[in-house]
Amino acid sequence: MCQRPDVPENRCARDQMCQRPDVPETRCARDPMCQRPDVPETRCARDQMCQRPDVPETRCARDLMCQRPDVPADSRNEVAERIGYITRVQSFSACHRLHSPTLSDEVNKRIFGKCNNPNGHGHNYKEVTVRGKIDRHTGMVMNITDLKQHIEEVIMIPLDHKNLDKDVPYFANVVSTTENVAVYIWDNMVKQLPANLLYEVKIHETDKNIVVYRGE
Repeated sequence: MCQRPDVPENRCARDQMCQRPDVPETRCARDPMCQRPDVPETRCARDQMCQRPDVPETRCARDLMCQRPDVPADSRNEVAERIGYITRVQSFSACHRLHSPTLSDEVNKRIFGKCNNPNGHGHNYKEVTVRGKIDRHTGMVMNITDLKQHIEEVIMIPLDHKNLDKDVPYFANVVSTTENVAVYIWDNMVKQLPANLLYEVKIHETDKNIVVYRGE
């Protein structure tokens, strides 16, 4: 397939093989057999014989490979870039108490129930997913070693075996719900990773309760 994005797709008005109804008909500027005066002239972008500079270039919708010598081989043979996802599952343990300083004790108890216990409770949390183009040279979206290091710095060091409400300044005035923990991780991971690479933070608070945050 011709990969010239600057050249619009077209098909010959007499081409019996092209079944692309979405591609407008055309006729070759040097085609002696095409007698359709209502179809505008064009010339194939890989046509070595057509010397009509006044006729715009096009490429056939069924063209398997553009043979234009002025187009680099990499451009002719390049396939669409592939998008991959990498998920790193990393467990960390932390305790917290669900309590909003903007609500009364009575309302806190009613909303959060046993999770409002003054002595708090604990959870095991996990995982981070990145999304990006698979590099054609390395075959990777990113180096997993780098991802592990970022997770260590953003998640494990500040959160693992900590009391979220007392040991993490972010939660001094923010209720440490799993949703807000996901936002905290996202906001800090996105500072470490290359632009537009972080795709998802997923936290398994329990085997049945899972929170997903994608930066919206």
